[in-house]
Amino acid sequence: MKYLVLLCDGMADYKFEALGGKTPMMLANKSNMDRLAKTSTVGLAKTVADNLKPGSDVANLSVMGYDPQECYTGRSPLEAASIGINLTDTDVTLRCNLVTLSDEEKYEDKTMLDYSAGDISSAEAAEIIKSVQEAFGNEIYSFYAGVSYRHCLVVKNGTVDLGNMTPPHDISGRVIGEYLSNHTNAAPLIDLMKKSVAVLKDHPVNLKRIAEGKRPANSIWLWGEGTKPQMCSFEDKFGVKAGIVSAVDLIKGIGKLAKCNVAEVEGATGYIDTDFEGKANAAKELFKKNDLVYLHVEAPDECGHRGEAENKVKAIELIDQRILGALIDELEKYGEYRILIMPDHPTPLITMTHARDPVPFMIYDNTKPASGVDTFTEETAAATGIYYDHGPDIMKVLLEK
Repeated sequence: MKYLVLLCDGMADYKFEALGGKTPMMLANKSNMDRLAKTSTVGLAKTVADNLKPGSDVANLSVMGYDPQECYTGRSPLEAASIGINLTDTDVTLRCNLVTLSDEEKYEDKTMLDYSAGDISSAEAAEIIKSVQEAFGNEIYSFYAGVSYRHCLVVKNGTVDLGNMTPPHDISGRVIGEYLSNHTNAAPLIDLMKKSVAVLKDHPVNLKRIAEGKRPANSIWLWGEGTKPQMCSFEDKFGVKAGIVSAVDLIKGIGKLAKCNVAEVEGATGYIDTDFEGKANAAKELFKKNDLVYLHVEAPDECGHRGEAENKVKAIELIDQRILGALIDELEKYGEYRILIMPDHPTPLITMTHARDPVPFMIYDNTKPASGVDTFTEETAAATGIYYDHGPDIMKVLLEK
């Protein structure tokens, strides 16, 4: 038996006026998903417990069958694992975004114009992080380059008691002052953020980006603090070998900590311009030596954060056409297979940030047809009455004999 988990990050949504009062899932032409849904088990699953923040870290751990209440220690340590940082038990890590802020003189008066610094490339970002390390790196602080705008800071003998270190994608278009932690322990980190403006203002990478009409990475933004997590291997936990396909360090880090085989896909960006075929081909390769492939696509989430309604619909259609269609054909070669399709959490266009609402899921088993639904949407999933209140149970359901 082969298993595919197609994780469409942030795909679930609320009905949106600009889409004619429909959700992106309702409006998208997703013929492969809807065809499978007709004979699939369809329902809702709560991937984020009420006492946890609705992030892709918590939600993807949950979908992978790991209870965040037991193993979650913060977002950035998961990304650090992907980058290859060896953490000690006293290290604290933080996500270090490269962002674009407006140009008011006082830092607190600036507005979050772009949490991704205009989708800065990994090569450009690496040069900027190198300069940040040269400016601020010492025996306490170490900065590491990741992918695109997503990077990592390691603090020696640090603390996670920092107050509210706000995710930048939660405050798009807002003045940042009220979202800066005023906790005493956070003061040195907020100071680094403020000082980074002077370091990055005339950075050659930014000057070139401005000349090209692109947004500069004119500040670092620190958040997502955490410590070294402890996770058992996926194979030890579930008895099957697993591979991971993703563009983002967070998911690759979870995969590495779970001792899965993690693919590297050139051209995978985490946005709607990602290499969909490259991801599908990576999954095909992983299926040769693994029982399960967890294929994560970030694009719907990114479109949700940016309020890009048409692009979110398009992202779902591209996943359906260029990934799912190809992998159905591939899985047929192996005989018996199951497919789980779901988002990790909603990223509603109206709020442009994550929500903790239960998400729709569908499990297709080519050996055991279910009653199914006509089309896979938030509403049809809710109407079946099938509901898992404990998100990590969904992996057990997928793998049950």
